[in-house]
Amino acid sequence: MGGGAAELPRVRDDRPRRSPGRSGGQGGAVAEGVQATWLAICLGLGVLLLFQLFAGPLTRILAGGTGAVAESGEQWLRVASLGLPLLLISLAGNGWLRGVQDLRRPVRYVLAGSLLSLVLCPLLVHPAGMGLVGSAVANVAGQAVTAALFVRALVREGGGWRPRPTALGRQLLIGRDLLLRAVVLQLSFLVAAGVAARSGTAGLGAHQIALQLFFFLALVLDAYAIAAQTLVGHALGAQRPGEARATAARVVRWGIGTGLAIAAVLLATRDVLIPVFTDDPAVRAQAEVVWWFLAGMQPLAGAVFALDGVLMGAGDVGYLRTLTIGSAVLGFLPLSLLAGPLDWGLAGIWTGLSLFIGLRLVGVLLRVAGDRWLHAPATVGA
Repeated sequence: MGGGAAELPRVRDDRPRRSPGRSGGQGGAVAEGVQATWLAICLGLGVLLLFQLFAGPLTRILAGGTGAVAESGEQWLRVASLGLPLLLISLAGNGWLRGVQDLRRPVRYVLAGSLLSLVLCPLLVHPAGMGLVGSAVANVAGQAVTAALFVRALVREGGGWRPRPTALGRQLLIGRDLLLRAVVLQLSFLVAAGVAARSGTAGLGAHQIALQLFFFLALVLDAYAIAAQTLVGHALGAQRPGEARATAARVVRWGIGTGLAIAAVLLATRDVLIPVFTDDPAVRAQAEVVWWFLAGMQPLAGAVFALDGVLMGAGDVGYLRTLTIGSAVLGFLPLSLLAGPLDWGLAGIWTGLSLFIGLRLVGVLLRVAGDRWLHAPATVGA
């Protein structure tokens, strides 16, 4: 998704699209989707192994030593990291479905998983008595549902499921920028949640509720990225840079406008929405703090996600990789890590997330204002 949209890059050309069928373009996209899913499983299991090996040392660093907080945080991280292979499977599914011009099913699948996680998180943390681990279980359950829906869609298309090393190597080469970008993003969110765990179940519960809403709203705003990616790819493939610029300006306006509308709704319904997720007074108090950050960043996020789609449509994924990683390393991660020892709490973590969005916005605006993205090399993906 736009937080960011990390599917495989699309083909940049203006060839007429084939109607849906099991031959031609769709058959090729499905075959690539199978290989992308195998690649996601292999890479996801590798990253999962690393998290399982280093969960203890990492949480002790975040928690500032040993003790109950560090032990609880380690359990949370071990469970939460189980979702990494599922996330990569979903990204692969998102890519091949967009490749066949099916833009509805990815939204439905991600929405189903996000809603399940939103419902389970407050229930498992408090009424079920699972504490911090409950929030991780809720996240993994939602990711499992989304991944299963994508895999089911791929199975229904038929075709062979044999992994092909040559195809896997090609996809790894093509998608390395977006893959690295996705891994750094997930690492940043895991670190932020680990820091939130230091404040106890109330802080982590509020953080997880707001974060799930952030992901859900990113899915809504990512609709502009999907449109921009397709329109810009066609325009540049047909050698119409003026049209690509006009599309970029248009989707930014729509993204900002939608973000402002979402922010207004969030603020107007704060006292109604927060009690829907939890009846715990401590969690509510923490959620009210985060709510201002969640609402305030929506207009910025609307512009960022829209321009992500513009640059992906132009094949400028290398720049997006560098910008996203740089913004995470310079903004999100430092403030998240400092929030613990400096006792900034959730305000510090969400200031880091806001800075992450802000730095990305500056970067994509500067890029689109220039001309280099208009001549970025086309890339091919599922």
